[in-house]
Amino acid sequence: MKSILITGASAGIGAACAKAFLNAGWQVGLLARRAEALHAVADGHAHAHILPCDVTNPADVDAAFGAFHAAVGRLDVLFNNAGMFGRAAPIDGLAIEEWRQVVDVNLHGMFYCARAAFALMRQQTPMGGRIINNGSISAHAPREHSVAYTTTKHAITGLTKSLALDGRSFDIACGQIDIGNARTDLLEGIIAANPDNPPPTMNVDDVARAVLQMADLGPEANVQFMTIMATKMPYIGRG
Repeated sequence: MKSILITGASAGIGAACAKAFLNAGWQVGLLARRAEALHAVADGHAHAHILPCDVTNPADVDAAFGAFHAAVGRLDVLFNNAGMFGRAAPIDGLAIEEWRQVVDVNLHGMFYCARAAFALMRQQTPMGGRIINNGSISAHAPREHSVAYTTTKHAITGLTKSLALDGRSFDIACGQIDIGNARTDLLEGIIAANPDNPPPTMNVDDVARAVLQMADLGPEANVQFMTIMATKMPYIGRG
């Protein structure tokens, strides 16, 4: 039975992916800060492993990854998903503390989780595994007033490329999924702010199926970058 650890699994894309992998028969580690919310997502599933953890704390991350590996026996896939958008504001309207919070979660947290997964995957037998980073359309075409989020998502693309290279010697594949306008609680706020001109959206379950496809590839294949987005998003050309 394959195993995956999903960060940010208490809501949104992470929760949808956790349910999809559980339904597909995987051992699933659900990692986020709120244990109660993780239990609600797991819904008592026998193959769900609840891992309360703050991804901005490297000691927490190492302990959670170690506990999952000890319980399951190996880590086949990490979906490095935990992230936050932060308050929308131009750069001079964003407090330094707000900038640091977004960077801590979206960049430092994803680094800590990738580091923990990489260490386990290169040491386990058989060696290897797969890391899937959650990037964003903002890594290519940002929204206005998203400087912290956009900066971190550009950095994640660099992390993905570096891990893809460094992982080759250890049979560790790394890819990235860039997601645009999946209908989650995060997007509901944007929709509410634009009732007369709501953005095009897609079902979050479509994202979960895409992540499952990436994760279920054989070790000799890798989706380096996947873009999945609402069909009518103004992303290509002038929309």
